[in-house]
Amino acid sequence: MSKQERLNYTTYLKLTDLLQCQELCSEKAGAAIHDEHLFIITHQAYELWFKQMLYEIDSVREVFNTKQMDESKTLLVLSRLNRVVLILKLLVDQFQILETMTPLDFIEFRTHLATASGFQSLQFRLIENKLGVKEDTRIKYNQQHYMKVFNDPKSIRQLEDSLESPSLLALVERWLERTPGLGERTFNFWSVFQQAVSRWLEDTIMTPAEEEVNPLQKETMMQEYQKQKDSFQSIFDESVYNGHRERGERRLSHKAFQGALFISLYRDEPRFNQPYKLITLLMDIDSLMTKWRYNHVMMVQRMIGSKVGTGGSSGYQYLRSTISDRYKVFLDLFNLSTYLVPRAYIPRLSSRLKRRLSVLSTDQLMDDIHGDENEAANGERDSESADERTLVDGVVSFSIGD
Repeated sequence: MSKQERLNYTTYLKLTDLLQCQELCSEKAGAAIHDEHLFIITHQAYELWFKQMLYEIDSVREVFNTKQMDESKTLLVLSRLNRVVLILKLLVDQFQILETMTPLDFIEFRTHLATASGFQSLQFRLIENKLGVKEDTRIKYNQQHYMKVFNDPKSIRQLEDSLESPSLLALVERWLERTPGLGERTFNFWSVFQQAVSRWLEDTIMTPAEEEVNPLQKETMMQEYQKQKDSFQSIFDESVYNGHRERGERRLSHKAFQGALFISLYRDEPRFNQPYKLITLLMDIDSLMTKWRYNHVMMVQRMIGSKVGTGGSSGYQYLRSTISDRYKVFLDLFNLSTYLVPRAYIPRLSSRLKRRLSVLSTDQLMDDIHGDENEAANGERDSESADERTLVDGVVSFSIGD
């Protein structure tokens, strides 16, 4: 475009090129099949949205991938992750449009696809890798690694880079390990939480079981008590936790898991509002990725039944195997609800930690400091250094991750 030529809608979006990308193989073969046009448009739209998702995910990873995350960018991270969530919702619903094509319509042009397969989507593999799908949990495609379907050096390099650079999961894990309050001397979260769990199990299961007169019901209640106790012990005992992690049943480090649970329990504290929203968005992404896979599987079964896929895979059988927890990236966050206790049993924060997780006026802060005299007398209160807090316009705020 020359300097004299004015930019307009068509030239800015390069619509002349974009709208010429729908070349029907059936038309080249002699007779155009109407629904092949829909098939191409739908998948091209998927790839465009995949590109936008990668753009957002990469920007979020860049924010996290620093020695000390700039917490002033948390709202930006939330905005971009929410955008990924909304895109995924759109992609899940987009299957409804593709399903207006009947199996008989599809079979009319399916032979023209030759060996072309959705499995060959480079961008979808990059999304999986950059989110943090584990390599050793992937289902083999035609008994070979998924990278074998890519032959060009550029694609292979992109895939290798996506594996070598920190995934979003790894970066979030590092961020959770720095959750404020985990190392607080006036409030040992892990210790007081274990005590709270013991009280809860005692009050809600053990005591009623001891008072139960029906032997069968009593035995059932005692089994439930032991089951719950063993479940919590799997996170309280770090060696047991790490054993689950080595077997691939957990992915977050023990400290990161503590941070995530801490945030979930105390989500109402001002300082944990945004971190909790971030955790929720990560679960939304995982959930919607699973729904996308499921809708894809159902569509494939509807269109080709148990026929072999165009790429040579077992088609429906292969795709069905990908709808499992092994493809969930943030599975540990989903499992947090297993270890929540009712609000009445959640331990009260110490005054000092309450201040750290809040935004207070200077007058309120001084009142709390005077109320901490007992903690100071016991030598449990630390001096707060200038780099721990920043006074701005009469308000004391704390940055997460210290």
